[in-house]
Amino acid sequence: MSEAHLFAAGILLAWLAGIRVYLTVFGVGIAGALGWLELPAALEVTMSPWVLGVSGALALVEFFADKIPGVDSGWDLLQTLARVPAGAFLAAAALSPDGELSAGMLATGAGVALGSHALKAGSRVLINASPEPLSNWGASATEDVAAIGLLALALANPLLALGIALALSLLLALALWWVWRRLFRRRPAPVSGRS
Repeated sequence: MSEAHLFAAGILLAWLAGIRVYLTVFGVGIAGALGWLELPAALEVTMSPWVLGVSGALALVEFFADKIPGVDSGWDLLQTLARVPAGAFLAAAALSPDGELSAGMLATGAGVALGSHALKAGSRVLINASPEPLSNWGASATEDVAAIGLLALALANPLLALGIALALSLLLALALWWVWRRLFRRRPAPVSGRS
């Protein structure tokens, strides 16, 4: 892979960590263990049976926790502690041929993971305001499909996968901004009819 492809893969992994951190770590580890991807030295830890087992089990827990309105927002709040550092590590490790992690890529990965995590968590807070559970289930299933699809696409074309992730982020940010404005726009003060 070229330096541009590795950079795109690192940024994409950080973005995915902000959405589905355990699924991302599990997917990277499985891809390396099955020989689908030659992992840089720093990412080889994801192939460990312990890392695969724990990340796989937590991905399963997250799959179900993310489908329950209210629980998903609590889970997102708690997972901020895992998603941002994991995103920083994944981004820096993708560009580390010798295992040394660059401070610049750690910071970049943390920022990308925090951004995608904030968009995800913010959208879920707005969705949870709806009394019906279908929108929550739909959003969660969409995140599952996007994470798996983009991770698979990253194996073949990380630049295209990153472009799709950025487009999805932009669309979600615009949708959140639109909903926020509709919910909290200022209403004109009533005119008092004094004579």
